[in-house]
Amino acid sequence: MTRRLSLFGATGSVGRSTLDLVRQDGNAWALSVLTANSDVPELARLAREFRPGLAVIAEEARYSELKDALSGTGIEVAAGAEALVEAARRPADLVMAAIVGCAGLAPTMAALEAGHDVALANKEALVSAGELMTAAARASGATILPVDSEHNAIFQCLAGGRIDQVRRIILTASGGPFRTMRAADMAHVTPAQAVAHPNWSMGAKISVDSATMMNKGLELIEAHHLFPVGLDRIEILVHPQSVIHSMVEYVDRSTLAQLGSPDMRIPIGSALAWPQRMETPCAPLDLAAIGRLDFEAPDETRFPATALCRAAIAAGGARPAQLNAANEVAVAAFLAGRIPFPAIVDTVRRVIDAEAPAHPVSLQDIFSVDAASRAAAQHFVDQLEHA
Repeated sequence: MTRRLSLFGATGSVGRSTLDLVRQDGNAWALSVLTANSDVPELARLAREFRPGLAVIAEEARYSELKDALSGTGIEVAAGAEALVEAARRPADLVMAAIVGCAGLAPTMAALEAGHDVALANKEALVSAGELMTAAARASGATILPVDSEHNAIFQCLAGGRIDQVRRIILTASGGPFRTMRAADMAHVTPAQAVAHPNWSMGAKISVDSATMMNKGLELIEAHHLFPVGLDRIEILVHPQSVIHSMVEYVDRSTLAQLGSPDMRIPIGSALAWPQRMETPCAPLDLAAIGRLDFEAPDETRFPATALCRAAIAAGGARPAQLNAANEVAVAAFLAGRIPFPAIVDTVRRVIDAEAPAHPVSLQDIFSVDAASRAAAQHFVDQLEHA
């Protein structure tokens, strides 16, 4: 049976991997919507290949360019933030939410409110607005299918089990490129070193988040919303090989683990095919070649980001949104050479220690907190740069 897929963020890494899997079985999917932020030529090329009913470019000023590029195809064209929201409400069997940053919040919320199942690759949706997103899914009956490899692993380990029989959820972390580096040496880390992840091929921002372990802290916040077992039952375990993507321990002391090659097409395929499975072109896991699997407890003295994230979600309210916004500003400042590596987490801490905003009750509240937190983080970055 052909299913309707709306893909938000078609030109990004998750979007490209999703379309790679769609190509494996073109009869399984009909593209309803394709969107991109600003890359009109690539969006037009993909639209001509996959023939969606609608193509949307987020940058409103590029509407005419996209319209001209798709002239004569019969594909409807739209542009701007509101067009993304309207596109998310269109009939679909699955919405792949892969727009990066807070720009993805409103379309994701619209899809959930419309009752569409959402394959969630937008981290900010749950980090910044987890309570609002999960409430919308419960109200409409939509299912949130996690695409992050760790959360997808947990989702798979919970298949056939009951959430009330879970003793622990264990998020695994590679430890990043500085896992064995002394704290004193981290002050001299360069952006080039920080983006060189040992296992995964990722963008600069998420690679830096892995290096600070902030990414694992953000994933802990996401897991708290996706899998309501209680914050004290979600743990982080460093696993340098990145073969086990996460584990679930049940009350009978059985522990289920999901293993796989470090290829995002595996969790994306899991979300696309759910509740079935699909073939992927990914490399098989060769445990004999790997030879060994290592584990160690996280060092929150050298990598305090995970403790900071745990405290933020324990405090609740807008704290995670503050943390996420401040981290984005701090990472950008580090990549630009404006602040040293340890100052990333220090900047985030200063922002969330400076003010406790009111509990958010709408996405607009989240956007307001996000803007204020970015401004505060920028202020602290300026102070550090000119100290």
